[in-house]
Amino acid sequence: MPRLYPFLFVFLWSTGFIGAKYGLPFADPLSFLLARYALVILLMAAVVWLSRAPWPEKPMYWLHIGVSGVLVHAIYLGGVFVAIKHGLPAGITALVVGMQPLLTAFGAGRLLGEKVSGRQWGGLALGLVGVGLVVSDKFGDGLALGPMLLPALLALFGITLGTLYQKRFCPSFDLRSGALIQFVPSAIVTMLAIALFGEFHIEWNGPFAFALGWLVLVLSIGAISLLNLLIRSGSAVNVASLFYLTPPTTALIAWAVFGEKLSLLAAVGMLLAVSGVYLVARAK
Repeated sequence: MPRLYPFLFVFLWSTGFIGAKYGLPFADPLSFLLARYALVILLMAAVVWLSRAPWPEKPMYWLHIGVSGVLVHAIYLGGVFVAIKHGLPAGITALVVGMQPLLTAFGAGRLLGEKVSGRQWGGLALGLVGVGLVVSDKFGDGLALGPMLLPALLALFGITLGTLYQKRFCPSFDLRSGALIQFVPSAIVTMLAIALFGEFHIEWNGPFAFALGWLVLVLSIGAISLLNLLIRSGSAVNVASLFYLTPPTTALIAWAVFGEKLSLLAAVGMLLAVSGVYLVARAK
């Protein structure tokens, strides 16, 4: 069963576009995320209480888990949602965030002592080219991106540093209590950002409720739990390379469910992305 975790993670993580597609038209991006975090906190608090899940014994471990949560949730998701909501084309957002495996590889050697082989570097470069081809027809009109690149770059920083930080300082923790420790500070940071830069706004309706429920159950609980397991058991570079597979998988889901166009160039990009991840995972 653990062998299936990477494939299940990629599929679940890729469905996150469903939440953005259906939810963002009805909510401020940070308000959307705050509601998501609040529901996760309520659900996981009940799970922790009913199952009597263990808590970290050392106070410093609480801090490390909390910091990793803020980086992966508040900063990464906040950056992506804000960028898309305010007009950055999804293809460019995917390309910016898609640089994460390469940045992780650069940091893995310095922070974790992981050696990245030439074959892995080749796989990482091939994967990035593949992602670029997959999203090439989604760049939108013009390149007047302005300040919207900033939240996308912030998201890239968050997911990269968050992966490295968690692997270095808190690779193993109980997924139930750990989720609470990660999401509570993420909710606080998001609440502060709303107070400083915007206002809380949500239009409650059926599509938004569906999107919120999907992101809470499938992404924040399902996919994040799998990501934590993968970080615990694998190298940071191998785990990060899986993110190359999310744009191709998302494109396939959009084609199957919503009838979105899937070009030959995108199909070639999918093949390159998969080949790149294979090279990274199989390199000795």
